[in-house]
Amino acid sequence: MKDKSTQLIHHGYQAPAGFAAPAPAVHKASTVFFSNCRELRERDWLDKQAYTYGLHGTPTSFELEARIAALEGAKHALLLPSGLAAIALVNQALLRQGDRVLLPDNVYGPSRAMARHELQAWGIGHAFYDPMAPEQLALTPDVTLVWLEAAGSVTLEFPDLPALIQGIRAHAPQALIALDNTWGAGLAFDAFALGVDVTIHALTKYPSGGGDVLMGSVACRDAKVYERLALCHSRLGVGVGMNDCELVLRNLPSLPLRYAAQDQAARRIAQWAQAQPWVREVLHPALPSSPSHAAWSALCTQAAGLVGIRLPEGTTRETVEAWIDGLQLFHIGWSWGGPISLAVPYHLETLRSLPNSPKGWMVRLAIGLESADDLIDDLARSAASVFAGR
Repeated sequence: MKDKSTQLIHHGYQAPAGFAAPAPAVHKASTVFFSNCRELRERDWLDKQAYTYGLHGTPTSFELEARIAALEGAKHALLLPSGLAAIALVNQALLRQGDRVLLPDNVYGPSRAMARHELQAWGIGHAFYDPMAPEQLALTPDVTLVWLEAAGSVTLEFPDLPALIQGIRAHAPQALIALDNTWGAGLAFDAFALGVDVTIHALTKYPSGGGDVLMGSVACRDAKVYERLALCHSRLGVGVGMNDCELVLRNLPSLPLRYAAQDQAARRIAQWAQAQPWVREVLHPALPSSPSHAAWSALCTQAAGLVGIRLPEGTTRETVEAWIDGLQLFHIGWSWGGPISLAVPYHLETLRSLPNSPKGWMVRLAIGLESADDLIDDLARSAASVFAGR
């Protein structure tokens, strides 16, 4: 089975003898019983066919890890309480004092803050790079980890991933490459086929799909990298609830359908927005006008349901907020991938470190499962009162 739509539905889960149903069972535990002391002494907690303690997992969480690994194209996966916790695990497991980590300048905001505060306090250096200029990567000998985002979670640039990865391998062979794969959801492109070492995924978004679960994952192929991640995961004492695992397992089979539907709706809204006189620029890599379009189209046929709308120079905070506040179908809130469309404003100067970065106000739309026509009507109605005369 090569198609991920099929893999997510026809996975190798085996129900107990005499019972067959679509959903895996929910196994909850803190204490796990051993038959004797020798069994307790010899049990390998890294063995996903064995059980040691509820924090390390039960058949329910192991099943979800296996399915996420298959979705990502990896061999191993670990579950964490959020996508940000997954990023933190990668940093803590793979970086040491004196190391240096490179992050794209459009990186997820909390990841930027983590580098500037926690990593810096631990003696780990960091630098931000322009993801659209792979030739400018400062690959010094102390760089041991490079983060990639495709697309950027706010401004939605889709970088030339093959060029970035090839450059890192050629000039910093000591460095591991980690990709935030939340936007692609394991569906838009094959990260491990491109040569990354680790992916993180905010399962809060598309895999959960309901806006009611916080969870993240870290996936990899290499056994030694997995051991470093898994040991750190165990020592930090992070775990997930089995009821949350059940919710993600329940929604995984519909992931490809939901992703495709939100992708198509987002493209319709992006195309509509391009034609509006009060829009400065529409940010979406599938648009032929996007500077990222060539890199995106070389790898992808799908895109996440996110649209960025940059507003004209001179637009004020009050104007941006009035447009968003006037929306009826779009709710105001963080995250994406759920059934309800969301809108949040960003002041671009607060997001970047490098010169010549985009400036001004933008609104990120996270498209849900509503009718695209109804969403466009909602956007147009509020805009008509706010941007009249533009």
